[in-house]
Amino acid sequence: MPEIGQPVPVRVYQTAERVMLMAPMAGLGPEDIVVRIDGRHVVIHGDARGPHQDDVNLSIAEWAVGPYHRELDLPEPVDGAVTNATYGNGVLVLSMPKLRAGRSGTHAEFRLTTVANAHGERVGHIGRAAIPHTTEQHRAEKHRRGQTRP
Repeated sequence: MPEIGQPVPVRVYQTAERVMLMAPMAGLGPEDIVVRIDGRHVVIHGDARGPHQDDVNLSIAEWAVGPYHRELDLPEPVDGAVTNATYGNGVLVLSMPKLRAGRSGTHAEFRLTTVANAHGERVGHIGRAAIPHTTEQHRAEKHRRGQTRP
Protein backbone atom coordinates (compact mmCIF):
# COMPACT_ATOMS: atom_id res chain seq x y z
CA MET A 1 0.00 0.00 0.00
CA PRO A 2 1.10 3.57 -0.60
CA GLU A 3 2.19 6.10 2.02
CA ILE A 4 0.38 6.27 5.33
CA GLY A 5 -2.31 8.94 5.49
CA GLN A 6 -4.52 10.81 7.89
CA PRO A 7 -6.47 8.64 10.35
CA VAL A 8 -10.01 7.59 9.49
CA PRO A 9 -12.71 7.35 12.18
CA VAL A 10 -14.85 4.23 11.94
CA ARG A 11 -18.14 2.82 13.18
CA VAL A 12 -18.26 -0.95 13.58
CA TYR A 13 -21.28 -3.04 14.53
CA GLN A 14 -22.31 -6.67 14.32
CA THR A 15 -25.34 -8.65 13.27
CA ALA A 16 -25.70 -12.39 13.81
CA GLU A 17 -24.00 -13.06 10.45
CA ARG A 18 -21.86 -10.02 9.64
CA VAL A 19 -19.46 -7.39 10.92
CA MET A 20 -20.22 -3.99 9.40
CA LEU A 21 -17.70 -1.15 9.15
CA MET A 22 -18.38 2.43 8.02
CA ALA A 23 -15.63 4.99 7.41
CA PRO A 24 -15.84 8.54 6.03
CA MET A 25 -13.27 9.07 3.26
CA ALA A 26 -14.49 12.27 1.63
CA GLY A 27 -13.52 13.42 -1.83
CA LEU A 28 -12.17 10.16 -3.24
CA GLY A 29 -13.09 8.19 -6.31
CA PRO A 30 -13.90 4.51 -5.67
CA GLU A 31 -10.77 3.50 -7.60
CA ASP A 32 -8.68 5.39 -5.01
CA ILE A 33 -9.75 3.05 -2.18
CA VAL A 34 -7.87 -0.13 -1.26
CA VAL A 35 -9.19 -2.61 1.32
CA ARG A 36 -7.19 -5.48 2.83
CA ILE A 37 -8.88 -8.04 5.09
CA ASP A 38 -7.13 -10.90 6.86
CA GLY A 39 -9.15 -12.74 9.50
CA ARG A 40 -9.76 -10.12 12.19
CA HIS A 41 -7.46 -7.46 10.76
CA VAL A 42 -8.69 -4.78 8.33
CA VAL A 43 -6.71 -2.09 6.54
CA ILE A 44 -8.43 0.66 4.56
CA HIS A 45 -6.46 3.14 2.52
CA GLY A 46 -7.46 6.02 0.27
CA ASP A 47 -4.89 7.40 -2.14
CA ALA A 48 -4.28 11.16 -2.26
CA ARG A 49 -6.52 12.95 -4.73
CA GLY A 50 -6.47 16.49 -6.05
CA PRO A 51 -2.79 17.21 -6.64
CA HIS A 52 -3.39 20.98 -6.50
CA GLN A 53 -5.28 21.07 -3.20
CA ASP A 54 -2.17 22.49 -1.52
CA ASP A 55 -1.90 25.29 -4.11
CA VAL A 56 -4.90 27.12 -2.63
CA ASN A 57 -4.44 29.80 0.03
CA LEU A 58 -6.55 28.09 2.70
CA SER A 59 -7.42 29.89 5.92
CA ILE A 60 -8.07 26.62 7.76
CA ALA A 61 -6.95 23.19 6.55
CA GLU A 62 -7.94 20.50 9.03
CA TRP A 63 -8.15 17.70 6.45
CA ALA A 64 -7.11 16.91 2.91
CA VAL A 65 -8.59 14.74 0.17
CA GLY A 66 -6.42 11.77 1.07
CA PRO A 67 -4.32 10.03 1.70
CA TYR A 68 -6.44 8.26 4.31
CA HIS A 69 -5.33 5.23 6.29
CA ARG A 70 -6.75 3.05 9.06
CA GLU A 71 -5.88 -0.35 10.47
CA LEU A 72 -7.97 -2.11 13.07
CA ASP A 73 -8.79 -5.47 14.58
CA LEU A 74 -12.40 -6.64 14.42
CA PRO A 75 -14.33 -8.24 17.28
CA GLU A 76 -14.65 -11.52 15.31
CA PRO A 77 -12.88 -13.09 12.33
CA VAL A 78 -14.47 -12.48 8.92
CA ASP A 79 -14.18 -13.91 5.42
CA GLY A 80 -12.48 -11.26 3.32
CA ALA A 81 -13.03 -13.14 0.05
CA VAL A 82 -16.80 -12.65 0.18
CA THR A 83 -16.85 -9.14 1.66
CA ASN A 84 -19.09 -6.57 -0.02
CA ALA A 85 -17.97 -2.94 -0.16
CA THR A 86 -19.79 0.20 -1.24
CA TYR A 87 -18.68 3.81 -1.46
CA GLY A 88 -21.04 6.74 -1.84
CA ASN A 89 -21.51 10.20 -0.36
CA GLY A 90 -17.91 9.99 0.84
CA VAL A 91 -18.50 6.96 3.08
CA LEU A 92 -17.01 3.48 2.69
CA VAL A 93 -19.18 0.61 3.97
CA LEU A 94 -17.88 -2.95 4.38
CA SER A 95 -20.24 -5.90 4.94
CA MET A 96 -18.01 -8.74 6.12
CA PRO A 97 -19.54 -12.20 6.70
CA LYS A 98 -18.43 -13.76 9.98
CA LEU A 99 -16.57 -17.04 9.81
CA ARG A 100 -18.38 -20.11 11.00
CA ALA A 101 -16.70 -22.06 13.81
CA GLY A 102 -13.79 -24.14 12.58
CA ARG A 103 -13.41 -22.29 9.26
CA SER A 104 -10.50 -20.12 8.33
CA GLY A 105 -10.96 -16.99 6.27
CA THR A 106 -9.20 -16.17 3.09
CA HIS A 107 -7.09 -13.07 2.69
CA ALA A 108 -8.51 -10.43 0.36
CA GLU A 109 -7.15 -7.21 -1.05
CA PHE A 110 -9.19 -5.17 -3.50
CA ARG A 111 -10.01 -1.78 -5.00
CA LEU A 112 -13.58 -0.72 -5.55
CA THR A 113 -15.11 -0.62 -9.03
CA THR A 114 -16.68 2.66 -10.15
CA VAL A 115 -20.40 2.19 -10.87
CA ALA A 116 -21.43 5.86 -11.11
CA ASN A 117 -19.89 9.26 -10.50
CA ALA A 118 -18.20 9.08 -7.05
CA HIS A 119 -19.96 5.76 -6.30
CA GLY A 120 -18.31 2.36 -6.23
CA GLU A 121 -18.72 -1.20 -5.10
CA ARG A 122 -17.07 -4.54 -4.72
CA VAL A 123 -19.43 -7.51 -4.66
CA GLY A 124 -18.07 -10.58 -2.90
CA HIS A 125 -21.36 -12.28 -2.08
CA ILE A 126 -25.11 -12.24 -2.60
CA GLY A 127 -27.93 -13.39 -0.34
CA ARG A 128 -28.15 -13.99 3.37
CA ALA A 129 -26.04 -17.13 3.11
CA ALA A 130 -23.17 -15.14 1.55
CA ILE A 131 -23.05 -17.05 -1.74
CA PRO A 132 -19.80 -16.09 -3.52
CA HIS A 133 -20.36 -13.65 -6.37
CA THR A 134 -18.31 -11.02 -8.19
CA THR A 135 -18.80 -7.37 -9.03
CA GLU A 136 -18.69 -8.25 -12.73
CA GLN A 137 -21.42 -10.90 -12.35
CA HIS A 138 -23.54 -8.49 -10.33
CA ARG A 139 -23.22 -5.68 -12.91
CA ALA A 140 -23.96 -8.03 -15.82
CA GLU A 141 -27.13 -9.33 -14.12
CA LYS A 142 -28.34 -5.80 -13.33
CA HIS A 143 -27.83 -4.67 -16.93
CA ARG A 144 -29.44 -7.83 -18.31
CA ARG A 145 -32.55 -7.03 -16.24
CA GLY A 146 -32.43 -3.43 -17.45
CA GLN A 147 -31.69 -2.00 -14.02
CA THR A 148 -29.11 0.76 -13.97
CA ARG A 149 -27.96 2.90 -11.12
CA PRO A 150 -28.78 6.61 -11.32
